[in-house]
Amino acid sequence: MHQNDASTLSMGNIFRLIRAALRGDEQDYTSGSIRRSVFLLAIPMILEMGMESVFAVVDLYFVGRLPDSRHNIQTVGLTESVLSLVYALAIGISMAATAMVARRIGEKDPRAAAHAAMQSLWLALAITVVISITGIILAPDILRWMGAEAETIALGTPYTRLMMGGSIVIMLLFLINGIFRGAGDASMAMKSLWIANIANIILCPLLILGWGPFPALGLFGAALATTIGRGIGVCYQVYHLFGGKGIVKLKTADWRPDFSIIGSLLKVATPGTMQFIIGSCSWIFLARLVAETGHSAASAGYQTAIRILIFFLLPAWGMANAAATLVGQNLGAGHPERAESSVNTAALYNTIFMAAVMLFFLAAADVIVGFFTTEADVKRIGVQALRIMSAGYIFYGIGMVMANAFNGAGDTKTPTWINLFGFWLFQIPLAYLLAKTLEMGPPGVFIAIPVAETAITITAWLLFRRGRWKTVAI
Repeated sequence: MHQNDASTLSMGNIFRLIRAALRGDEQDYTSGSIRRSVFLLAIPMILEMGMESVFAVVDLYFVGRLPDSRHNIQTVGLTESVLSLVYALAIGISMAATAMVARRIGEKDPRAAAHAAMQSLWLALAITVVISITGIILAPDILRWMGAEAETIALGTPYTRLMMGGSIVIMLLFLINGIFRGAGDASMAMKSLWIANIANIILCPLLILGWGPFPALGLFGAALATTIGRGIGVCYQVYHLFGGKGIVKLKTADWRPDFSIIGSLLKVATPGTMQFIIGSCSWIFLARLVAETGHSAASAGYQTAIRILIFFLLPAWGMANAAATLVGQNLGAGHPERAESSVNTAALYNTIFMAAVMLFFLAAADVIVGFFTTEADVKRIGVQALRIMSAGYIFYGIGMVMANAFNGAGDTKTPTWINLFGFWLFQIPLAYLLAKTLEMGPPGVFIAIPVAETAITITAWLLFRRGRWKTVAI
C-alpha cells in the first residue's frame, strides 16, 4: 500500500473525494493511492447497488398494503426467486463485459473497450428474447412449480407474466452498468439507477394504490411501475453510451457483430453465468422448501426477510464491484500486486460495514420486519429468518469481494466451482436434512444459509491466496 494512503482519506480531503466520486471525474486507477481508488469507485457503486435493492423494497412496501397481502407478497417473492435466473444471466454477461472493458482500459485502448461493449449488447439481446417469450407463456406454470397455492397463482399470473416479459430492461440495466463500471465510470452507473428508482417510487403508489386519476391496478401495477422505471433508466444509459462524453463511446463501426469478441465474452460469461445460476437455483429450491414446510405465511415471512437482507447486501456488492474493476484494470496495466492489495482493502471495508449491519438486524429485526407486514404469522417468521440468516453477514461481505476479484480477473471458473460444491453439495442437503428429515421446518432452511455461506467464503479466501487468478488472459 502506498505511503500517502493515510493522508489521502483525511477529513480535509474526504468531501472533495465524495464530490469527485459522485461527479464521475475521470481517474487512473492503475497508479496512486489504493485506498483512494477503492473509495472513488466504491462510493458510486455502493449507491448504485443500494438503488437496485430499493426496487424490491418499494414494491414490497406498497404490495404489503394491499388486501390479502400474504398472497401478493408470496407472488412477488416467488417471481423474484425465478427472476434471479435472469439476474444471473445479466450479471454473468455484465461480469464478462466488465472484465474485458476493464482490461482494455488498463491497456490504454478505449476503442477496443467500446468494441467489446457493443458485442456484449448483441449477446444480451439475443438471450433475452428467448427468456421473455418463455416467461410470458409459462407464467402460471412458474408459480405452480414454485409451490404457490391456487389462489396465489390466479392472483399473481399477470404480475409474473409482465415481470418475465420485461426482462430485457433488467438485462440491459445490469449489462450497461457493467460496461460503465469496467471503464471506471461508476458514477454513470449510479445515476442510471437513481433515475430508474425515482420513476419507480413515483409510479408505485400511483399504479398499485390508484392515487389521483390513476386506476388502482394492485399487484399488476407493481410490475408495471418497476418495468417502466427500469426502462427509463435504460434509456438514460443508452443515451450516454452512444452520445455521451464518457470513457466508452460507441460508434457506428462498433455495431457490426464481431463473433471472435462475442466468443471471448461467452468464454468468460458462461462459467460466470453458471456461477450465479447455481446460486439462484439454490435459492429457488430453498424458497420452495420453505413454502412446502411452512405454507403461505412462512413463505411470505421468508420472502420479506430475504428482501430486507438483499437491501443491505447489495451495497456490499457495490464494494465487491469496485474490487473487480480494480483487479481488471491493474492486471491490464501489468500490476498484479496492486490488484491483490485492492482486493484486501475492499474486503476490510466490507467486513466493517457488514458487522455493523449484522448487529443492527439482531437488535431491531422486529421493528424492521414490522415495517413491511402487519400479519402476525408472517412477521414472526420474518423476524426469525432475518435474525438467523444475518448471523453470517460478515462472511457474506468477504465472500462477495473474493468472488468478484476472480471475476474481475476473468477467472469466472473458480467461483463457479466453489458455488457448485458450496450450494448444491452442502447448503441444499443441509437445508433438506434440517427442514424435513429432522422436521425443523423453515428454521432449518434459515440455519443452512449462513453455515454454507461461511464455508464458501473460507474456501474462496484460500484459493484467492494461491494467486492463480493473476495469470488469466482475456
